[in-house]
Amino acid sequence: MLSIKSTAMKIAGVAVIASGLMFAANQPEAAELGDTDSAIKIPINEWTGQHLSAHLLGQLLNKLGYKTEYVTAGAVPQFTAMVQGDLHVQPETWENNVGDIYPKAVEAGDLLIVGESGLSAREGWIYPPYMKEKCPGLPNWKALYDCAQAFGTPETFPKGRLVTYPADWGTRSKDLVEQIKLPFVPVAGGSEGAMVAEIKAAYDAQQPMLMMFWQPHWLFADYEFEWVDWPKDPKECEEKAGLAAGAMTECGFQQAKVLKVTWKDFKTKWPAAQVLVENFTFTNEQQNPLIAEVDNNGRKIEEVVAEWISNNEAVWKPWINAAKN
Repeated sequence: MLSIKSTAMKIAGVAVIASGLMFAANQPEAAELGDTDSAIKIPINEWTGQHLSAHLLGQLLNKLGYKTEYVTAGAVPQFTAMVQGDLHVQPETWENNVGDIYPKAVEAGDLLIVGESGLSAREGWIYPPYMKEKCPGLPNWKALYDCAQAFGTPETFPKGRLVTYPADWGTRSKDLVEQIKLPFVPVAGGSEGAMVAEIKAAYDAQQPMLMMFWQPHWLFADYEFEWVDWPKDPKECEEKAGLAAGAMTECGFQQAKVLKVTWKDFKTKWPAAQVLVENFTFTNEQQNPLIAEVDNNGRKIEEVVAEWISNNEAVWKPWINAAKN
């Protein structure tokens, strides 16, 4: 997941783009803070939700008394920089998009998983609620065999039309359609923006729509969607598609955990910051409307985050207090 998700997968290397140098008026003792001269560097992965997580953590670290810097980093290359100590804390790591370096570094103890971020990540096929009238077996995945025509267009009829991720995001949906012999034509979305425009147009006109998508995303703050339910046991998919036993290892889409990850020496260098990171959470319900403010209303990340902090002191104040004690 992500806004501008495909860009996040392409960026290689890191570049410092901004720094926060604010300090809270009432700071803990220096011994509790650790190194207040060095900035805590937070990677930016180029999708809006992650920007919000990074800046929210950064502004709270400023309140605690630390310097922060925000650094543009690819979703995979960032972990090389974290292992080397050039980046320090990532508050939104999607564990299904980490490359080969991440698991090895975690196993070696060069990267430390602090806990889950609070975001409930989900990827899969979504449809507008009005499609249940045309396909009453939904959300069960088996209903798609019986009512594929309800999702069809003149170009795909009698098969249904499925909008998948852009081609450079992988072919999971296309592969699944082929494997379980679903009567749908997968059509790759041109970009995230193109996908959003298409689903909004279909929704507003009450036209057929089935699309691979992800959450959290601002779209869910403005529109109501439902998800296709997939079986936990892949044997169901094998039987439905007439496949040999053991042909499938899973049916549907493996879901990612969204984790908080730090450089191995983060706790030693910034003890109070470690406590803040441990307590820091950011949920879908909190993040989705903020993404909408940035992507739809054109507001600056820093402004939206500062406003949220101003309106939600009861949420984050205990994290700061715990870090001071």
